[in-house]
Amino acid sequence: MIRLEKDGGLWTVTLNRPDKANALTEAMLAELADIAEAATEARVLVLTGTGKVFSAGADLEAARAGLAISPLWERLSGAIAGLPGLTIAALNGTLAGGAMGMVLACDLRIAVPGAKAFYPVMKLGFLPQPSDPARLVRLVGPSRARMILMAGRKIDTETALAWGLFDLVAEPDTLLDTARELAADTLGADPAHAANIKRLCQS
Repeated sequence: MIRLEKDGGLWTVTLNRPDKANALTEAMLAELADIAEAATEARVLVLTGTGKVFSAGADLEAARAGLAISPLWERLSGAIAGLPGLTIAALNGTLAGGAMGMVLACDLRIAVPGAKAFYPVMKLGFLPQPSDPARLVRLVGPSRARMILMAGRKIDTETALAWGLFDLVAEPDTLLDTARELAADTLGADPAHAANIKRLCQS
């Protein structure tokens, strides 16, 4: 249910459970964390999904069994955030719940028209992953982060773009091409040079 394709220094990770809105099981989450930890070899890591939804977050049954509060979420987002290369979330559709963590940890976020983002932790009675609120605040500011986390607002594509949660919008048939275009300079650079520039951009 997780597909990894390697093309030189470009690694593309695809969530492939479209019949369940790419909801994540414990095994899928562990596999994603393993891939992210191994991706120090990659110059660019792209995360995407199949179907109309990027990810609905935790699988409902798995969440009830404890996955919603698993340390695997933080392990995954921490591994992505720590990568020296460029990381891109290519959102083929709506992003929800715990899946927000891996996307917030990426350097860039592109989405298809109609993609929404929401993180209903207040309504569901869970805390967000530990690193997520600070990453969200850095992107959209504290008040807008509260709109998402505390007021439960579902953010549409245009709002996410205006707020800085999404960086670009691309049509579904050009989504991965757009990701590859964004990756081109980093793929062509010396990895140490790319890592140094990324370090300088971090706040």
